[in-house]
Formats: sequence, structure tokens, C-alpha cells
Amino acid sequence: MARALYIHWPFCLAKCPYCDFNSHVRDSVDNAAWQAALLAEMRHEHSVSGGEALDSIFFGGGTPSLMPPALVERLLVEAQALWGFADGIEITLEGNPSSVEAANYADLAQAGINRASLGIQSLDNQVLRWLGRLHNAEEGLEALEVAQQHFARVSFDLIYALPGQSPAQWQAELARALAFGTGHLSLYQLTIEPGTKFATMVRQNEFTPLDNDAAADLFELTRSLTNAAGLPAYEISNHARLGEESRHNLTYWRYHDYAGIGPGAHGRRGGMATVRHKKPENWLAAVAAKGDGLSEERALSVSEQASEALLMGLRLREGIDLAGLSLRFGIGAAELIDPAKLAFYQTQGLAWADGNRIGVSPAGMPLLDALLGELVGTALVSA
Repeated sequence: MARALYIHWPFCLAKCPYCDFNSHVRDSVDNAAWQAALLAEMRHEHSVSGGEALDSIFFGGGTPSLMPPALVERLLVEAQALWGFADGIEITLEGNPSSVEAANYADLAQAGINRASLGIQSLDNQVLRWLGRLHNAEEGLEALEVAQQHFARVSFDLIYALPGQSPAQWQAELARALAFGTGHLSLYQLTIEPGTKFATMVRQNEFTPLDNDAAADLFELTRSLTNAAGLPAYEISNHARLGEESRHNLTYWRYHDYAGIGPGAHGRRGGMATVRHKKPENWLAAVAAKGDGLSEERALSVSEQASEALLMGLRLREGIDLAGLSLRFGIGAAELIDPAKLAFYQTQGLAWADGNRIGVSPAGMPLLDALLGELVGTALVSA
């Protein structure tokens, strides 16, 4: 049963050129209508996913820090009434580091948010402008300071492996970021996603992405600096002090069930994959018509579930419990992971095995996508 709830707020003040998330710019938002629709979706998910106490809630987007704190509080009150909250529940809200949004942090903390994730993205004003961000570096750091005053746990994002970025530039920026003392950092290499403005710009030769070898060097540098600072990678792009890992994201990567509500939100419960309508207006209309915004509810085959569990779990430093997954899905371990290829990549230092657990080594993480294609059983990949 689902022990995690994801709530999607799709609105942003502007669309960043690298972003392929379900985000939309609107002149105005009817907060009362959105509250009613999100509450309806929450009740629908509870009615079909059971009543186990929630261990985590995540407000993602879009820019959920633009939500009125009173709306956030109302949703949390309803979630607690429906599911109940586990002791020490983690309640995260993503936000952009503008002064307007930072002014809401005290009220958001009062509403129940106890973990903030800030999209700072860069500490350089020129880079921020290129990334299409509306804040500058000073605003970002001021918002970070305010967040640290109000939330017990704070994380922020940075994007690296930018065109022409040197190891010295990234080392200086990351060292500065680590000095702020947050317990979690999400450090993402710039990826040119299809359908984004950046994809068009690359196609039109307006800039050239950093080459793979240079990006791999920056990845290794990232691992070295975060390890030394006591924030080792627990997932390919996420770094945390022990105990400060994102419990909500671990729900995804460990392939547990979660409920997802709001436009474009995905969920997984009882072997079913759920998807909501992406366009805000279509989602609102669907909720008004039938009480939920579902556009798809599909039974996942056992082989699909096993494949997804492997692809997600091998992103983690902890790897996967191969025997446990074999028992969970009723599929032989040798069908889940090709034993000959696992043995080969162990000799290359790119994979590891320790009893029932297997994983991708730090040296293999820069090659993760290729390794997944090699290690995961061919019957699952083709399923």
C-alpha cells in the first residue's frame, strides 16, 4: 500500500529552457478551484490505495512555493485525516529562491512543511540568466538562509557540466555550495531534453553541450568533493549526510507504492500505474466530471514491475537485494540480472556483489545507462 503522497503544482512564473517537467505559465490561478480538485483527488486515491500511515509527502512542480500557505495547510490536514502520519513524517516542498517565495517560508513551516528543496541551480549570475532563471545569485543565497532558519532539513539543486565549464570552475562553485552546510544536495549534469528550448538551440548550433569525457571528469570531481565533505552520493545525482537522504525519493528508487495527484502526476499502487491529465485545464475538467484527473490506469505485468524495480534500484549506492526481488516477483535471479555480465563488469570494477545485494560501483555510475542495458535480463528489457 502507498506510504508516500506526491502533490503536483504545475504553475511557474516562467518556463526554463532546459525544463521538460509538466510546468505551465498562467496569468492567474483560481486557488479555491484547485484546492477543491486536489482534495477530491486525494480522497479518490485514499479510497483505492488503503489507509496505511504516510511516511512522506512531496509537493513538486512546477513551483509549489507559489502555493498559498493556507492551501498547503488544508491539503496536509486532509492527508492526515485520511491516511494518518507516521512518526517523523517527511514533508517536502520544492521552491524557487525568490524573495517573494522565501517570504512564505515561515507560514509554510507553520503549515507543516519540514523539508525544503530549493532550485538554486547556479551561484553565478551569468549562468542563471542563461538557464532562464528569474532569481540572481544573491537572491538565491538569501532564500537559502531564510529556509535554513525555518526548516529542519534543507536541500538545494545545482546544474553542472555546462558548455565550456572547466573543472576549476565547478570545483570552486561546489566547494562554495558545500560550505553552506545543508544536509542534502542534488547535483545534476545538464541534460538536453527533447522538446525543450535548449534542444532547439543545440539543433540550431547556438551552443554545443559539454562532451562526455569532460562531463565524466566533472562527475568524478563531484563525487570526490562531496565524499570529503561528508555528503556522499546515495543516488547517482543526490548527496546527503547519513540520515538526511530524501525518504520520498527513496520510495521511488526502492520501488514502493506511492499515490500521485495533480496534473501530470504519476503513481503506482497494487501493480497499477496511474497517470493524470497533464494540461491543468484538462485535469480540472476531469476532476469536476468524475472526481479524479486520471488519464490512464494500467495494470503492470510482473516483468514490467521487475524491470522497473531493477532500473530504479541500481541508481542507488545501496544497490538491490536480488534474492528479495526474485522472491517478490517470482522470477529467477538469473532472469533478473545476467550473471555472466554481472561477473564480467565486476572484473572491470564497474559492478559489485555482496551476498544477495548487487549494485553499480562508483566507477560504473557515469556509465549507468549503458550498464543497465547490459545487466538487466534480456527477457525483462524486451517485455
